[in-house]
Amino acid sequence: MACLRAPGGCPWDREQTLDSIRPYTLEETYEVFDAIDRRDMTDLREELGDYLLQAVFYAQIANEAGHFSIADSLAAINEKLVRRHPHVFGDATAHTAEDVKLRWDEIKKREKPTPTGLLDNVSRAQPALAEAQQLTHKAAKVGFDWPDAAPVLVKLREEIAELEAADNPEERAGELGDILFAAVNLARKLDIDAEQALRQSNRKFRSRFGYIERNLAKPLAEATLEEMDHLWNEAKKTSPSVS
Repeated sequence: MACLRAPGGCPWDREQTLDSIRPYTLEETYEVFDAIDRRDMTDLREELGDYLLQAVFYAQIANEAGHFSIADSLAAINEKLVRRHPHVFGDATAHTAEDVKLRWDEIKKREKPTPTGLLDNVSRAQPALAEAQQLTHKAAKVGFDWPDAAPVLVKLREEIAELEAADNPEERAGELGDILFAAVNLARKLDIDAEQALRQSNRKFRSRFGYIERNLAKPLAEATLEEMDHLWNEAKKTSPSVS
C-alpha cells in the first residue's frame, strides 16, 4: 500500500482519502458476512484479505499525515487484549464465558469515560437494525419493556395504521421507521437476531426470484405479474429449505 500511494504509484490509490474509501469498507464488511453465511471458506479467505486491506489503507493514509501507522494500531489491540484478559495474562480467574464477559465489561468501564445516559454506549456506527435491537435491549434492562411479544404485535399494527394515515412523504418516512423499530423490538422479544432474520429473507427472495428467471419461457420484461407469481409459488414448494 505504501508503494501504491507513493509518487509514481497508482493514480487511483494516491487520490483516495479516509472519506472516499469508507463505502468500500462497508461493502467489504458485508462480503465477509455473506461468505460466513454461506460457509464458503474459499471466499471467506479472500474476503478477509479484502477486509484487512481496508485497515491497511486507512493506516497508510494516517501514517502519511503523521498520525499513526498500522504497527501502532496492532500494538494498541495487543495491549487491549492483554489488559482485558487478566485471567489469561495475569493472576485473575474466570471459569465461564459469562465470567469473562463480566470482567471485560468492568475493565472497559474503567478505560472509558462514564456515559451520561443509559443509551450513550450503544454505538451509532452499526447497521440500523442492530442499533435498534441494542437500544431496546438496554432499555429493557431497566424495566422499559413489554411483558411479552403480544403487545409488541399490537404496537406494530398501530404503527402500520399510522403509516396508512400519513399524508406526506416526511410523515410516511417517519412512520415506516417506527414500523421497522417495532419489528426489531418484536424480534428481540422472540429472541431473534433481526439482522440475520432479514438476511435470511434476502436469501429467500434471491432463491425464489432466481427460480422465476430460470423457468420463464420469455424475457422477464415481457412476463406478466400473474406468470411470475405462479412461478414464485412453485419456488416455495420446490425449495422448502427457504420457504
